[in-house]
Amino acid sequence: MIGVLGLEDGTRLEGRGFGSPGIISGEIVFTTIMSGYEEALTDPSYNGQLLMFTYPLQGNYGVSGDNFQSERIWPRAMVCKEIWDSPRHYRSAMSVGRFLEDQGTPGIYGIDTRMLTIKIRELGAMRAALAVGDESRVLKADVVQMARDQPSISSIDLLSEVTCKRPYHIAGTGPRLTMIDLGIKKHILKSLSARGFDIHVLPAHSPISDIEATRPDGLFLSNGPGDPERATKAIEAVRHFAGEMPIFGICLGHQIISLAMGCRTFKLKFGHHGGNQPVKDLESGIVYITSQNHNFAVVPESVEGTGIEITQKNANDGTVEGMRNRDLDMLAVQYHPEAHPGPLCTEDPFFGEVLQIMSSRCKVPAGGR
Repeated sequence: MIGVLGLEDGTRLEGRGFGSPGIISGEIVFTTIMSGYEEALTDPSYNGQLLMFTYPLQGNYGVSGDNFQSERIWPRAMVCKEIWDSPRHYRSAMSVGRFLEDQGTPGIYGIDTRMLTIKIRELGAMRAALAVGDESRVLKADVVQMARDQPSISSIDLLSEVTCKRPYHIAGTGPRLTMIDLGIKKHILKSLSARGFDIHVLPAHSPISDIEATRPDGLFLSNGPGDPERATKAIEAVRHFAGEMPIFGICLGHQIISLAMGCRTFKLKFGHHGGNQPVKDLESGIVYITSQNHNFAVVPESVEGTGIEITQKNANDGTVEGMRNRDLDMLAVQYHPEAHPGPLCTEDPFFGEVLQIMSSRCKVPAGGR
């Protein structure tokens, strides 16, 4: 198979196709992770996007299924320089190409991903389209025009696609957290469950009455894709419960809490995607290396007068990475403290503080429900 990738700026590249034949469009972004394609491909936060890997070789250890962050692939396509489709790793159950094929997802390799990365850094994330299949069909596809016809990612309801369809419960003996599933990764739930939390997971657009019915000790807003302003029900929930119970957030959840408290958000030029984003803790001075996947961020100047305290900033570009409101017991971070893929140095500091706040505030002591 061949593959043809088109960008809205007129760029058109021909390469080799793999995975499932098809024609798709979305927004192209790049990730800098050197391993962890299995986790990245199953991260719901990539819904609506063509995911390009800057590290040249992908697929060399195959796909085991052990590190999936959800039950399926969420990026609309995989873009890379080189694909290795004959893995020999002892845990491998299939190749990346077979994984994409089984999931109905197209991929392209053999193109200049370095040039594309530089282009995206200079011009910003762009709308893109990919055609994969037989040469006679693919070469006829006007992928540049299809890219230009792709709606803005801010106009698409990506949350309804990634969220759970019905509530579910993960039993624990500690404080009860109600999780708003905006596209949650499995390892966030594992990190919370390992600390004893009793977790009720609700769909993204759940009304306040459904949240109240779970009788939560605290509210947690997960990661997820797209523009935080589209998460209107979650914003409403934060405003309603602020001061009644502790509220926590990761990634999209961080942005939603900030919006609910009166801050503003904006779309980053090319986002933060990868496992090597430096985050400076303003109190301790420690710089953590973090895993991130987001296109939007909080406007720092908009925090003034909201009661929010900025606790962490990105050491590269100064964007807001952590916030708290001590009076309302709010705590949120922009990065993914559970990592997967990425470094684990922020897992204990964040989830440990969540447990500390919950244990001191709620009626049920940690480990004692």
